[in-house]
Amino acid sequence: MVQNTTLEHDIYLFHEGNLRYSYRLLGAHSETRDGVQGIRFAVWAPNAEQVSVVGMFNEWDGRENPMERINENGIWMAFIPGLEKGTMYKYEILTSHGHLRLKSDPYAFSSELRPDTASVVYPLDDYEWKDDEWMKDRKARNPYESPMSIYELHLGSWKYIEPEVYYNYREYAEMVIPYVKDLGYTHIELLPLTEHPFDRSWGYQATGYYSVTSRYGTPDDFKYFVDQCHKHGIGVILDWVPGHFCKDEHGLRRFDGEALYEYENPSKAEKTQWGTLTFDFAREEVQSFLISNAIYWLNEYHLDGLRVDAVASMLYLDFGKNDGEWELNEYGGRENLEAVSFIKKMNEAVFDESPDVLMMAEESTSWPLVSSPTYIGGLGFNYKWNMGWMNDMLKYMEMDPIHRKHHHNLITFSLFYAFSENFVLPISHDEVVHGKKSLLNKMPGDYWQKFANLRAFLAYMYAHPGKKLMFMGGEFGQFDEWKDLEDLDWELMDYDSHASILDYTKQLHQLYRDMPALWELDHKEEGFMWIDPHNYDQSIISFARNSRTSNDQLIVVCNFTPEVYHDYKVGVPKHGSYKEIFSSDAEHFGGSGQMNGLPLEAAASPWQGQDHHITMTIPPLGVSFLKRTSVSKEENHEK
Repeated sequence: MVQNTTLEHDIYLFHEGNLRYSYRLLGAHSETRDGVQGIRFAVWAPNAEQVSVVGMFNEWDGRENPMERINENGIWMAFIPGLEKGTMYKYEILTSHGHLRLKSDPYAFSSELRPDTASVVYPLDDYEWKDDEWMKDRKARNPYESPMSIYELHLGSWKYIEPEVYYNYREYAEMVIPYVKDLGYTHIELLPLTEHPFDRSWGYQATGYYSVTSRYGTPDDFKYFVDQCHKHGIGVILDWVPGHFCKDEHGLRRFDGEALYEYENPSKAEKTQWGTLTFDFAREEVQSFLISNAIYWLNEYHLDGLRVDAVASMLYLDFGKNDGEWELNEYGGRENLEAVSFIKKMNEAVFDESPDVLMMAEESTSWPLVSSPTYIGGLGFNYKWNMGWMNDMLKYMEMDPIHRKHHHNLITFSLFYAFSENFVLPISHDEVVHGKKSLLNKMPGDYWQKFANLRAFLAYMYAHPGKKLMFMGGEFGQFDEWKDLEDLDWELMDYDSHASILDYTKQLHQLYRDMPALWELDHKEEGFMWIDPHNYDQSIISFARNSRTSNDQLIVVCNFTPEVYHDYKVGVPKHGSYKEIFSSDAEHFGGSGQMNGLPLEAAASPWQGQDHHITMTIPPLGVSFLKRTSVSKEENHEK
């Protein structure tokens, strides 16, 4: 039994659900005993009759290295001398039913390349980080009042050597980082890199929660990728999936012969639409496992945030289920109260350990206060994906412009709730796959109009309150939807229209980063002001974005039809000269060139609720950004 005081304390916290670094207790760790170097193995398997460590070192014979059950709650340990980094192993578990199971280590830091499934001994402390300056600066950065534009990325289909043969994390660093940096994105978001058996799950159905997938290299290789991102001023966010896990035999499913990581009750355990299992959020050891896992990725890999997948699937007992397939909670509701408590506990732990990270919820319902602190009743995330904005805007943009006036509310409704959460505006992988078409190909009209619609949509997205996210390929107008078994259609760069969209993305990011009005007050009502949301007949809207400095105000005018309007009056709050500083219709972006080249002098007569107005040209399927560059003659006279 346990006699080490520190070990006893950690084990106690683990079983209480409060061990935030349970990966230091469990798993495979280098250790020296009586001058002999070896590996200490530890696993939680309370229902097992016997557990052994097996591998090539003992010819996979469970009789050679049995583990000792060190407490009544089911932690087993063994020390095997002579083993070192790179050793492959599994746990052989004899269940209470007399069956032998071979299981991968839930806490393994590395795994064999699929289709092989053994765990691999891999120490975490060999890599020498060089991102001290980034980590220090991150502590002082206020993400809410900073630009944030995220490039969502699936490494294997961004670029590959050949089908199912991928580059190493280090090689991806040399290719991805200059590309993303040149375009002006502030962050990369990676689809899940936890080890997973099936490529086409994209990492969303995992087996190795502590193993960075070996498809692209080792843990140290991935650390190098993150390190290099930080060196070049790019943050790294990882998609993380605590809601469910896959049923593969070597994974967590009925780990010790009984339901352990999953609920025993099938109505709570089964995610029928995905063929996966839900974690038992009420079980303390599972809480330690998942909370430690979040902290593990943030601390050991210096990640800047986690995007938590499918939060709604955790919150609701009836998610994806038909009547009769789920049970009410104790109060007669459909909320999974245990999951709600777990999410709050997890976010409290994460922000207690790393207050400067991002915890982003992909939450698709109207659950209140998702991005509010737990002490005021929130779930404790600091960002939420704005799925409502995404659905409305894509529905609107797919319409023929002649019909848009009948659905004008789709482009204005998001402003009724834009400041109820800290929102990210996402155009993610889910929107450009499985027959949904690419972002460019969603757009109606002829070839020119498709690109004009795309430019207008992107400009409106970057002018709208909220941080930004775009899935790879959207930046150059990939014409085909995402092909997860192929890489991007890089050959499109040879065509002027696609090269122009890439340049447009770059210049739009430059505008975004240079203009505090587009991000400084993203989450405050005073950062936005409608000028005219009501012109549904012409599908034109206009508004102002504000920063803390009034002189930084931007006027944004959007036209979602292919009509050109000359001498169009737009209300402005102040007199002076207004200059068009960016137009999605510029010829060098592939537009028609309906520009406002000369400064526009504000007339001192009210319009659209403003004290003054300008008269301008409205480009077709275009968005114009205007900035007040000088005071009027009257204002000079007043001075």
